[in-house]
Amino acid sequence: MTLLANLFAIFRKELQSYFLSPLAYVVGGLFWLLSGIVFVYLLLSPNGIIQEVAIGEQSGIPMPPVDVAYIFLLRYLGIIGSLTSFVVPLLSMGLYAEERKNGTLELLATSPLTNWVVALGKLLGVLMFYITLLIPMLILELVAFAAADPPVPPAVPLLAHLGLILLAAALLSLGMFLSSLTHSNIIAAILTFVVVLLLAIMDLVGRQLGQPFEGAIAQISLIKHYENYVQGIFDSSSLFVFASYIFLGIFLTAQSIEILRFQRS
Repeated sequence: MTLLANLFAIFRKELQSYFLSPLAYVVGGLFWLLSGIVFVYLLLSPNGIIQEVAIGEQSGIPMPPVDVAYIFLLRYLGIIGSLTSFVVPLLSMGLYAEERKNGTLELLATSPLTNWVVALGKLLGVLMFYITLLIPMLILELVAFAAADPPVPPAVPLLAHLGLILLAAALLSLGMFLSSLTHSNIIAAILTFVVVLLLAIMDLVGRQLGQPFEGAIAQISLIKHYENYVQGIFDSSSLFVFASYIFLGIFLTAQSIEILRFQRS
């Protein structure tokens, strides 16, 4: 019970710090603005999905039925996944770097709390803040899907958004570890962005190389497994890959704090 109480205390403290941080509101505002622009563009612009379907119908050329809602979901969450990759470094950069700068990380390292509890509590706190950023997007999607014909099966968008949350959790976990290595928020953000960029490049290189390299890289590619969820494909191997990245970030963070604990002992 004490373990859960400590975990909840860390989680609550971390979540409150985001809601009290001006930078977090700036990041959230930019995220909402860009996601809203993408939403309107995909639906209502001259190059949007609805216009594409209308042009196809007016051409007089027989076309198979088009599931506009599903196509929109694929494109929209594909872009939001990329946008999340840019937002994550800004959210994770202060998880431990701020503690180092303020001298409170040493207090955490020498406290009775285990490194795993601290790392997991911090990760859950920032992940919950990210999930709150998704709420306005979900409202927009519900309004759009309400007019879809045929109706969108609830399992498809739910699975797609689960993939988005798992992607964010994996990247935030890695960003948390990198934040534990430095006193500077900026350096932590840059390091996390470099890792995110390397993961994206790895996926692109794999596709260019073809088989068997493409298949091997796809097994560890966060982007590929995220695309599976967005397409409505539930694959236990994808869940395992996300869980592995999350565990890796927590493990490395715990070891980083353990080294600091050892230095202070």
